[in-house]
Amino acid sequence: MNLAEHCRVKTNIRAVCHSLDAAVCAGVVLLMAASTSAQNLFVGSCDGGYITGITPGGVKSTFASGLGGPEGLAFDSAGDLFEADYSSGNIYEFTPGGAKSTFASGLDNPAGLAFNSAGNLFVADQVSGNIYEFTPGGVQSTFASGLDNPWGLAFNSAGNLFVANCEPYGSITEITTGGVQSTFASAVNSPNELAFNNAGDLFVANGIGWSLGYVTEITTGGVQSTFASGLDNPVGLAFQPVPEPSAVALLAVGGLALLALLVRCRRKGIQTGGSAGADV
Repeated sequence: MNLAEHCRVKTNIRAVCHSLDAAVCAGVVLLMAASTSAQNLFVGSCDGGYITGITPGGVKSTFASGLGGPEGLAFDSAGDLFEADYSSGNIYEFTPGGAKSTFASGLDNPAGLAFNSAGNLFVADQVSGNIYEFTPGGVQSTFASGLDNPWGLAFNSAGNLFVANCEPYGSITEITTGGVQSTFASAVNSPNELAFNNAGDLFVANGIGWSLGYVTEITTGGVQSTFASGLDNPVGLAFQPVPEPSAVALLAVGGLALLALLVRCRRKGIQTGGSAGADV
């Protein structure tokens, strides 16, 4: 949490705590902390056949292993992780707990993955030069064809599709919802997989054969910098979604608000048989 967020949370807590007992205030603090959780980054390592999870603090752990060249990674709205398995031609789905199942099969060499706002999965098939679209139910159709080694795919918040071009390598193309293409970034060392964070910055996995082993961050203004290094031929990127407040949490907030009102009314003496008193 940065300084601005910290100050805003403290201000909100101070306003709520004005009329709540200490126990009620503690519950609000816990709910606010839960709603400001950070994102973990997941990276697929093609050579090693595994997926690594990296916390915002840089702590690494193995999420899945024994894969056939994990390339593209993408989370759906339910929090399941999808992986393009380049060698097997399959698309695998992982639950948050790590349970694995096959979502699609029979592709040539699937590489990039990306979900649009409707929840459909887009797959860049590198050898065929096609981009396939899958509905949540697994129905497949061809979205685009005739592309030159498409690899990484990512949608920004405006719904534009970004494509990492491996051949010729070193550029990233932006395609608007209307199909207009433009070059978003150039002189990027072997870009393959792409991912946007919540701030709108684009992250690029630099690998594929050259074993560069690092991840580049590109701001919305096009400024490039190295975000992480020392990786084993990184080729897949995906940010874990920040969980939305659950129904239980929302009910808890409503209950706390009601309790605050009752406490305030009790202190004012606004109850059956009571008289108005001074607010404390």
